[in-house]
Amino acid sequence: MPSPRLVPALISALAAVIPLPTLASSADAWAAHRQQVAAACLRASGLVDARLVGSVIEFDDSVGSSAALVAGRYPQAPMAGQEGLSLCLFDRRSRSAQAAPADNWR
Repeated sequence: MPSPRLVPALISALAAVIPLPTLASSADAWAAHRQQVAAACLRASGLVDARLVGSVIEFDDSVGSSAALVAGRYPQAPMAGQEGLSLCLFDRRSRSAQAAPADNWR
């Protein structure tokens, strides 16, 4: 029977050499995700000369979404190129974006 002091030492030694799965995504993976969200939200907004206002907002995994505020100009003739805002939600599971006008956020 091993000594009572030997067991914790063996567990510590094994934990040091057995690779554990990475718990957090790499910085590169987050950067790629933010680029994907930005591209999808810029398209979904339908605005001309669209650009992000601020940065992508990440909700936790229980929500499964990212959000972005997009600014640009409305392409419709009646709006005559008027500046507009669009709120975009990006579903991380389906990798799809949905946008809605958010002009009242000014």
